Amino acid sequence: MFNKLEAVMMPLAEKLGKNKVLVAIRDGFLITTPLIIVGSLFLLFSNFPIPGWENFWNGILGPNWSSWFGNVSGAIFDMVGFLSCLGTAYAYGRELEVDPIQAAAVAIVGYLILTPMQVVIKGVPDPVGAIDLQYLGTNGIFLGLVMAIVSVLIYAYVAKKGWTIKMPDGVPPAVSKSFEALIPSGIVMLIFFFVRIAFEFTPYETAHNFIFEILQTPLKGAGNTLFAQIIYSLACTIFWFFGINGPAVANSVFAPITKVLTMENLNAFQAGEHLPNIFTDPFSNFFTNYGGGGSTLSLVIVMILFCRSERITKLGKLSLIPGIFGINEPIIFGLPIVLNPVIIIPFILVPTINLLLSTLITKLGIIPYTNGVSLPWTTPIGFSGYLSTGSLVAAVWQFMLLALGCVVYYPFIKTLDRQYLKEEAEAANKKTEDEDLSFDDISFEDL
Repeated sequence: MFNKLEAVMMPLAEKLGKNKVLVAIRDGFLITTPLIIVGSLFLLFSNFPIPGWENFWNGILGPNWSSWFGNVSGAIFDMVGFLSCLGTAYAYGRELEVDPIQAAAVAIVGYLILTPMQVVIKGVPDPVGAIDLQYLGTNGIFLGLVMAIVSVLIYAYVAKKGWTIKMPDGVPPAVSKSFEALIPSGIVMLIFFFVRIAFEFTPYETAHNFIFEILQTPLKGAGNTLFAQIIYSLACTIFWFFGINGPAVANSVFAPITKVLTMENLNAFQAGEHLPNIFTDPFSNFFTNYGGGGSTLSLVIVMILFCRSERITKLGKLSLIPGIFGINEPIIFGLPIVLNPVIIIPFILVPTINLLLSTLITKLGIIPYTNGVSLPWTTPIGFSGYLSTGSLVAAVWQFMLLALGCVVYYPFIKTLDRQYLKEEAEAANKKTEDEDLSFDDISFEDL
């Protein structure tokens, strides 16, 4: 059975891992991730979920202190669509082996060509020349991804056709590259110039409206379901079973959707409004898996407390500190979990149970929706539950799920423990027999 499953999954994972578009989207989000995390820290500080926090700092820094932090978080979250376009275009240019900086610049220009440059202000008779940040923020993520892929694809096609201006050998490389990019960049800009005009003759008026109403809203709705989250969880754990980084593959498909859902919660949190979505990035990171994929922190705890095999207990102790911070490669490849038919069952089952129970308890209102603040995925259990929801109950719930995971993992790891104990005993007996051999046992009288 496992051979058949491997025969199906390995080609699929290899195909997804080599798809340049999916790789570009994945790496493009990774480029923006440090900025989002830092911006989230500023946002978290200005909205820390402790009663009296704001009043305390008002007395020290004055009433405007939160706006200082808001300037930093706003510079990132109000530009997340723009940044997604930038990062994805750079990554895709690299994949297509063209100048990634120039590819990113062309994509950004194309993105801005399709973006309305006028804002209607109440009380002002004429539109004001400006860009509404809603087009550069969450609502612009999907258009940013589309623009990054399409514009770089056109740019690379034109450049590889040789439709460029070649400069003499003595010209500095920077000057030569800029002239080589002239015609490909001009063609990309010209195409989206006509696209912009074409949209003005449609009921949508702009590409942003078209993307949001026709594409983003349905996809977001599909991703904001329990069924989709179960598929995501199963994909991550099954890929890990074959030694493939599951989230790295699955996030190529799911990350653009959950990013939008997360940003919607963040915007509502900042505005003091009702949080609309359960299935955000923090929910997936902090309420389904503890210690990495498969929620292996539970497994590590059982290994330390209840196993007797020297191999398992030592590995458990070495893996505890990394596991607390969500790093579980020592367990994945050291136990191993990869291609281990004994551990694969709880490895899939535990995060699925966590997902189902966390969804239920959130819908019942026992724990709040996650606030959209993008904490580092390495945030330890307890802290992550509290900071992502502002609720101590959520932190307690995490530890309850951690304990439940220990119960599920226990019979399976004990089975493996008995197997390893037997192997260690056999190895020890063999070593003893080898040590009993001595040159004193050899007699030359029989020769």
